[in-house]
Amino acid sequence: MGFKMGIVGLPNVGKSTLFNALTKTAAAQAANFPFYTIEPNVGEVGVPDARLDKLAAIATSKQIIPTRMTFVDIAGLVKGASQGEGLGNQFLANIRETDAIAHVLRCFEDGDVTHVDGRVDPVADAETIETELMLADLESIEKRRANLVRKLKGNDKEAQQQDRLLAEAQAMLEDGKPARLVEVDEEDAKAWTMLQLLSTKPVLYVCNVGESESAEGNEHSAKVAEMAAAQGNSHVIISAQIEEEISQLEDEEAQMFLEEMGLEEAGLDRLIRAGYELLHLETYFTVGPKEARAWTIKQGTSAPQAAGVIHGDFEKGFIRAETIAYDDFIACNGESGAKEAGKMRAEGKSYIVKDGDVMHFLFNT
Repeated sequence: MGFKMGIVGLPNVGKSTLFNALTKTAAAQAANFPFYTIEPNVGEVGVPDARLDKLAAIATSKQIIPTRMTFVDIAGLVKGASQGEGLGNQFLANIRETDAIAHVLRCFEDGDVTHVDGRVDPVADAETIETELMLADLESIEKRRANLVRKLKGNDKEAQQQDRLLAEAQAMLEDGKPARLVEVDEEDAKAWTMLQLLSTKPVLYVCNVGESESAEGNEHSAKVAEMAAAQGNSHVIISAQIEEEISQLEDEEAQMFLEEMGLEEAGLDRLIRAGYELLHLETYFTVGPKEARAWTIKQGTSAPQAAGVIHGDFEKGFIRAETIAYDDFIACNGESGAKEAGKMRAEGKSYIVKDGDVMHFLFNT
């Protein structure tokens, strides 16, 4: 699995430009007026991981298959979206389907690009979006709780759990805070996720700066960093214009361009890494002469669950996992060397997969 990140923001903050660059496509035409992006554009990209190339080189794999990440470019939001203003209802429905939200915030000054509120204030922009999500959640909760009344009278256990969680979310929202701040017990985790409240989505702030500020940021991005830290959220600094230019270049040219701009890596890499950290994801590998492949899992995933990402039958009939740590695979120059050095381990059902593990699963059919 990869994960799906919704790219959101006020009109004219650079959402579609960033989406075009990230997916190397012009499917989302960037335009200098609100609501140009009406249908959510969806693009899949391979997650860059230098480890995969090294593993493939050692195993002489014919094919390299990275794990995938999906970006969804969602229509520009305006104040009042929770009440259906602009494309509000559609915007909010599209967000529900994502795993996380990337708030693209305008951190650049440009008189030729209009701002919907006539000023550049990324913190206020972030608050506008957060407020609309919270208002939409409050409206949704009130409707849902009203619909649960009959089941509650019949002492329906599932309805009681749902109503209790909705009440906790409602109290948090009425206190002016997003529902993601509600502390949820492990036994309630699945039911909580099923509520699909908008303000529970993990948030990554994307500071869109000018080309000359792409390495260090500016005073606007510094304010966003301060806000993100106070909230316990993450932020990345990206110049959408630079990313768009890089997306049109060959790999070698792109690397030279990055070096000239004083950047170590493309914004895509930073954005994906921040997204992985945000959702507590990690990668394991399967490697052989046919293919070297990366698989995305949640941190804390057991070996049978990791096997199930490949195919459900692997999890059902799981016997054991032959496992080599990435560093050992490289140091021993592959599986044979790792076996001879005693670095291949047979792990059972209780094993928690670690980031970078190279795995081969044995299972009953």
